[in-house]
Amino acid sequence: MTSHPTAHELLDAVASYIEQIAPKLQNRDAFLARVAANALGVVRRELAEGSQADRRAEARLRTLMGEDGDVAALNARLCEQIRAGAFDDREDALLDHLRASAIDQVRIDQPGYSGLTAALARATTP
Repeated sequence: MTSHPTAHELLDAVASYIEQIAPKLQNRDAFLARVAANALGVVRRELAEGSQADRRAEARLRTLMGEDGDVAALNARLCEQIRAGAFDDREDALLDHLRASAIDQVRIDQPGYSGLTAALARATTP
């Protein structure tokens, strides 16, 4: 059973504190406050979307490789197989997986990145 404060409540409290002090900061301290605020946003999005992104990656990897395992083990095996040239004849399938993985990661790390909109448009266009 989760008791308070939850992870989201803690994130909100720290973000609120940074918002309160940030206007009073200058130079390096102002920069570090922005870095901290951005880091909190990444953590918030990772909590909200990270497990879904991992499940999608795991499903793609299982299909791509014809193997079972968790996402970490499958990624390690994928790297081995890429080095061994196992995807030379299935480059399109590999690239589709890598693009989808990159899009999921950018959604979490930098959702305001201008290239994300273009990547999403290309990914949904037949």
